[in-house]
This record gives sequence, C-alpha cells and structure tokens, in this order.
Amino acid sequence: MSNYYKEVEKSMKFLARNKGTIFLGQSVIYSGNLIYKTLTKVKNSKKIELPVFEEVQLGMSLGMAMNGLFPVTCFPRFDFLLCAMNQLINHADKIKLITNNQYSPQMIIRVLVGAKKPLNGGEQHTQNYVNVIKRMLKTIVVWDLKDEKKILSSYKKAFKNKKINLMVEYSQSY
Repeated sequence: MSNYYKEVEKSMKFLARNKGTIFLGQSVIYSGNLIYKTLTKVKNSKKIELPVFEEVQLGMSLGMAMNGLFPVTCFPRFDFLLCAMNQLINHADKIKLITNNQYSPQMIIRVLVGAKKPLNGGEQHTQNYVNVIKRMLKTIVVWDLKDEKKILSSYKKAFKNKKINLMVEYSQSY
C-alpha cells in the first residue's frame, strides 16, 4: 500500500466523520475500481451506489448539496466525468452566479486519472483534463493532487472552504 493511497484513505475517513457527508458513485459499496478501496473504512450507511449515469450523478450531487448535505461524488476516471460536463460547467459551476449567491452549495467531486503502468488502461481511461477544466470553470476549485504530502490537508481545506471542489487523484500513485 503506497503512502499516496494511505493519504487518500485518511482523507475519506476524515470526511466520513463529518455529519452530512454522503459518498456516491460507482463502486462506493461494491468493488470494481480504486475508489472502492479508499472507502472501505467508511460505513455503508454513508454511501449510495449508483449505476453508470454520470450526468444524473452530478445533478443528484448538486441537488443534495443545495439541500444542505455534503456530497462526495466519485468518478473512477476523469474521462467519465466528461459525460457530466453539462452539469459540471452549466450548473454546478454557475449556480452561485445565476442565483446571485442565493445558493452556495458545498461538494467534493473526486476523479481519478487512470494509470498507464503497469497496464495501460487505454485512451478512454487515462486522460488528464486538469488544465482544460481549470480554464472552463469560474467558481469550482480544482485541486491537482500530485503530491501525496498535500492530499489530507487539501481535502480538509476543500471540506472547509464552502465551495464546490474538484479533487484530481492519480491512480498510478496508488
């Protein structure tokens, strides 16, 4: 188990201790990807397993956040978040702007950049869109979690900053 993985796992345990956090996505309860492993110490009562419907998932997460919950919505690959770009760019990123700050939801969106070694997952599972996404977003904070020493502190800051946060993890570092 790498230090990177341990720091992500510690971060998930920190988030789970807070009232109102709910973890949702694919493989949050049932194994299937690396996200599952990072959530094994989180009670299943704080998780919602979802099918493959990324746009609905992000829309649900935004709705939960607007109603006072703190969703930690998990996408096992950055490539899959592309399916939710409408919700990310036109809704989650703009909700404060289009409501004149009436709604200021808090949420964490977790994405993983897929590994290319020891086995290359292929073009549709290994892309890193950090720089492109940063240029597209106006209000969402993007955290590029390359340094394992900053993972836990970054998740803590994201939890406390009262914003929507996109946390980019690197499965190759797990």
